[in-house]
Amino acid sequence: METSLVPFAELLSAVVDNRGRTCPTSESGIPLIATNCIRNDSLYPGYEKVRYVSRDTYETWFRGHPQPGDLIFVLKGTPGRVCFAPDPIDFCIAQDMVALRADESKVDPKYLFALLRSPQIQSKIEQMHVGTLIPHFKKGDFDRLLLPIPNRSAQRFIGDLYFTLSSKIDLNTRINEILEGMAGVLFKSWLVNFDPVRAKAEDRAFALPPALAELFPATFQDSDVGEIPSGWTTRGLDEVALFLNGLALQKFPPKNGRSLPVIKIAQLRTEDVTGADSASADLSPEYIVEDGDVLFSWSGSLECVLWAGGRGALNQHLFKVTSAAYPKWFYFQWIRQHLADFRGIAAGKATTMGHIQRHHLSAAKAIVPSGSLLKEMDRYFSPLIDQIVQNKVASRSIAAIRDALLPRLVSGEIRVPDAERISGRSV
Repeated sequence: METSLVPFAELLSAVVDNRGRTCPTSESGIPLIATNCIRNDSLYPGYEKVRYVSRDTYETWFRGHPQPGDLIFVLKGTPGRVCFAPDPIDFCIAQDMVALRADESKVDPKYLFALLRSPQIQSKIEQMHVGTLIPHFKKGDFDRLLLPIPNRSAQRFIGDLYFTLSSKIDLNTRINEILEGMAGVLFKSWLVNFDPVRAKAEDRAFALPPALAELFPATFQDSDVGEIPSGWTTRGLDEVALFLNGLALQKFPPKNGRSLPVIKIAQLRTEDVTGADSASADLSPEYIVEDGDVLFSWSGSLECVLWAGGRGALNQHLFKVTSAAYPKWFYFQWIRQHLADFRGIAAGKATTMGHIQRHHLSAAKAIVPSGSLLKEMDRYFSPLIDQIVQNKVASRSIAAIRDALLPRLVSGEIRVPDAERISGRSV
């Protein structure tokens, strides 16, 4: 596959930016997408921790606004991160980023997107960073970044393949958000707010399958955490589950050519072991993490996740949480229920790294229903948890295939006709 090297700037028909200054914000209005909203593991910008601008600011402050299909490109902080602008556009962009509009007479937008995401181009961008404290990539550098451009049919194939696989990952993410939301809503309704019990006590209808509804009591009793359903009990989290602290894995280096990636807080947050340290693979089995395990960081950034980043070694400052008596969803949801309190405790520690201690697990209570009701609840919760993990694992596999194919397609190591036969797709 023959390619020509073309300056990045020549492939663009428009570059839309903020005015290079912080714009006035308000408590509500139109979302202002900042650099933290752009990630290379998502097709589109996220909306976490966004600020807002008023309609007047939106109409008067900005030089222009992104259009659907533009590429939102980060210039400063994490230069090179790039996402597609969705359709419709319901946001504006902050400083330190630009919206890039591909010149479609010269390059396929999806190919340009895939190319900018490729390891070789990301590496080039990283090498062009200037600045000592905060890396940044100047708009003037667009002329210096040379991009390999093949023929249009190859561009379409590579761009469509990358976009299709990335869309599947995004779809799995959205499905998981829905499943996690469903599990959280059901858990809070049944085990925190006791909605079915209150409905029974007040002789109100409550939509539940009969086999489940009949197992909820109709009265309440006092407990050490206040009023709870009759016949239910309270247990400290450390009574419900085993919280196994990880090892100081620098003491267990790889040996005999066998190793596992070390799962630390950083890996927990991203569920990705790329670039992780390595440790011996010959650890006791309880310190080996598998997909589907519940991991809970008890210091620094307190998080609790259903791990799906692959097999690894459990580092210190992380708990692997298991239970022989209670289902996974039960202790996972109760940890999540107490997570805000745990974070408050950690934030109040007068140390460089806030943390919780074992006695905080004892003080945090789980409310435990009868065994028959818990078993019936499991029929609803366990499939949700299992599907969430399966979707995460599937997305990881798709991403691995996509990221392995992309540089080989771009470089011409795999010819497009060969890739067509492998994938069953045709340009």
